[in-house]
Amino acid sequence: MGGPPLPHGGNLAAARRRFPGAPEPFLDLSTGIAPGAYPLPSLPPEVFTRLPEPADHAALCALAARRWGVPAGARVVAAPGTQILLPMIAALQQPGEARILGPTYAEHARAAALAGHAVREVPALEALTPATVVTVVNPDNPTGRVLPFAVLEALAAAQRAAGGLLVVDEAFLDADPSLPSALPLVPGGGVMVLRSFGKFHGLAGVRLGFAVAAEDIAARLEALLGPWCVAGPALHAGLAALADEGWAAAQREHLRAATGRLDAVVAAAGLTVLGGTPLFRFVAAPPGTGERLGRAGVLVREFPHWPDRLRLGLPRDEAGFARLAAALA
Repeated sequence: MGGPPLPHGGNLAAARRRFPGAPEPFLDLSTGIAPGAYPLPSLPPEVFTRLPEPADHAALCALAARRWGVPAGARVVAAPGTQILLPMIAALQQPGEARILGPTYAEHARAAALAGHAVREVPALEALTPATVVTVVNPDNPTGRVLPFAVLEALAAAQRAAGGLLVVDEAFLDADPSLPSALPLVPGGGVMVLRSFGKFHGLAGVRLGFAVAAEDIAARLEALLGPWCVAGPALHAGLAALADEGWAAAQREHLRAATGRLDAVVAAAGLTVLGGTPLFRFVAAPPGTGERLGRAGVLVREFPHWPDRLRLGLPRDEAGFARLAAALA
């Protein structure tokens, strides 16, 4: 029902097959993952030899709630990445119609289809509600579009009135917490918020993510996930990183500077930044630009439905920026 796995960024093996003559190593700008990772503490042997401790799991959720200012009446659910949660969340509602504000991150549509919903990706807010499940990505991936809080509030009200569910994917919001969040809407019911760990902390391989939901929905999700769903090493990483507010503030400053540098490189090449977040830029570029960059060993995110659009992640260092600039020249 859900179809085969969808293409995404970060697949270096596929890039090597597509661009066999490209210089190595690839400069991988095809994801929206921070290039600077949180410095993990050493892992004690027991995180591998013992089952994860429920107390550590609870402490992780409490830290996440404190970091994001989760309101009373909402509960944080930790999982091995938000990706695994998508079909579970879609299945919380009986099969009906799922509408997604798009084009956007394609896994939401695939997950809703897996749960038996008829899926419609719609380009306009007016066509979103009411539906069994409505999904918006805020800020959007890949465009960076931001929905104001008043819009989120109206979507939530419409979904509650119809007995539906509003899912707000805030995977990229940690990089700029000044943006509007749907978290204040969660205690009223009918609203689920998703948050990523790996993108902002540069630790995508840890596979850690969160949902924030009202108590009843959170309990259903936790029952589906079962015990020990977050691995010991991921708990250890999350407990350290989410407690480190100083590092988070410094990371946001670094990301702001890096996106400014990326904007300058893109502009110098004669391309136009259309949008983005502190973790990536959405760029207008002549068709074939992604292919040309790939042959130069620079991997970016291309879109079959947008041949004149690219998403560029952040280079790690000055050498990466110089290599991108040379490939774009």
